[in-house]
Order: sequence, then C-alpha cells, then structure tokens
Amino acid sequence: MPELPDVTIYLERLAALIGGHVLRGLELQSPFVLRTVEPPIDALAGHRVVGLDRLGKRLVWHFAEDRHLVIHLMIAGRLRWRAPGRKGPGKIALASFAFDHGTLWLTEASAKKRASIHVVDGTAALAEFDRGGIDVLSAELPAFAAALRHENHTLKRALTDPRILSGIGNAYSDEILHAARLSPMRLTSKLDDEEVARLFAATQATLRHWIEVLREEVGDGFPEVVTAFREGMAVHGRYREQCPECGSPVQRIRYASNECNYCARCQNAGRLLADRGLSRLLKKDWPKTLEELEERRR
Repeated sequence: MPELPDVTIYLERLAALIGGHVLRGLELQSPFVLRTVEPPIDALAGHRVVGLDRLGKRLVWHFAEDRHLVIHLMIAGRLRWRAPGRKGPGKIALASFAFDHGTLWLTEASAKKRASIHVVDGTAALAEFDRGGIDVLSAELPAFAAALRHENHTLKRALTDPRILSGIGNAYSDEILHAARLSPMRLTSKLDDEEVARLFAATQATLRHWIEVLREEVGDGFPEVVTAFREGMAVHGRYREQCPECGSPVQRIRYASNECNYCARCQNAGRLLADRGLSRLLKKDWPKTLEELEERRR
C-alpha cells in the first residue's frame, strides 16, 4: 500500500500537473470504483482543480463550490500520468481523468479491486475520511507521546493504526522501528520517556528521508514505480539478508497476508520474536536466540 512518503510525492506531482487546471472529462472503466452516488461524478467535468490535500493515505482534490474528490489507493491502486496521444494502461485501468495536457489514470493490478473514489459536497463531509491519527511530520513530541500512550498496543500496531498515527503502514513502520532500535512487539505502556523520544525522532527522520529519496528519484516526472520494497531499506522485505548495522540476518514475523521484518540483535537484544505460525508448530523446539537459530540451520 502506498504510505505517507509515496502519497506525499503523488500529491506534490499532482499539484504541479493538474493544480489550477480544468478537468475536461472523466470515465469510469470499472463502475465499482465509485462508492458514492450524490453528487454525481460527472458534475466535476468542466471544473477547475483549485487545491489538493492528503488525509492519511487518501488523496483529496478540491473543486470550486466546495466539492471534493477523494481517492484511496488501498494496497494495489496506483496513479499513472500519460501525455496526449499516449496509450492508456489497459485492463488494469479503473478510471481516467482527462486534462488539456494529459490524462491521469487510476489503476489497480489486483482482482480484489479495493481502490475507491468518493465525491462529496462540503468540507465537513471530508471528516468521515479522517481516521483521527496525528500527522507525525507536523506533530511535536508531547502530542506524539500522548497519542502513543492513549491505549496499550504493540509498537507495530500503534505505528500502523490510522486512529493513532496518520499515514504509516507496514513497510515504513519496519524501517522506523529499526532506526529507533525498538522491538515491534514492545508495548507502548512499557516505553520510558527516552524511548518515546527516540521513536519520535526515528519516525520523523525515516519518513523525511524517504520523501527526499522519492522526490529526487521522480524529479519533474511522475512516480511510475510505487512499491513497499525499495533498495536501501534496512529491514523491510529483507528477510535473512544482513542487517546494515550489525550484519545479523534480518528476521520476520508472519501474520495474515503481511510480515514484519526486524533485526533481533539491534532491536531485541538478540532474542527471536515468536512467529505465530512456526513457533506454535515447533513449540518447545522454537529457537529463542539468533545463535540457536543459526546452530539449527547448520
């Protein structure tokens, strides 16, 4: 799923490409992507995009007369910009938005079709899309600490819960926790003030670093490769590869359709975290440390 750094770059490039331009026409290649009936989406045609914003991982286009278009990319949704005369993306297209100088396509390379478009009237109607999490890039440490400690969760859960922190998902939460040297399974109620401050600094630094990396990568173009697995990531998607800090093999916890990657030595004093599948299967035979794991592999 595109997370805060990816959505930030989408927003910046959209503002440069379509901000102030008139939406000449639009077409739904998949009618199911539209989740609202009133106002009709056709009512946006012929109107100027007067502003763009982000609500968590959602992109919001503002039109005149207080009308708004909300796009949620979910896991596999992506945006593609094509200059006039260039071929569209084919069967994966969900919707297209035509401007004088090009067409923006909403695509989804998944059979589940979770991406969505909403059209709403009035700024107040946008509140239903705000999950309530704080914006970690503009927040100060006291607000971050209060949000983190409001309920007791694991750090992995707290970082990825949009009701607590806005815009962070599976990939960047792994990177943040590695940078903060904290276990993903550590409970928020157990953190001392120094650890909260360290996590706050790591959160802002990690997200800002990747925004800059992506901004430089895209330049004056449009992001064509939006992925959760990027060269230069410390642990996410790097199971059994070397941790860039200590050289230990990166570990994982698998759950549902996701996995959490971490360095046992840097983040958990060399102790392995229980994998819900394998540890339950192996029970007493589940290795507790990196040394035990490496011994069994040998």
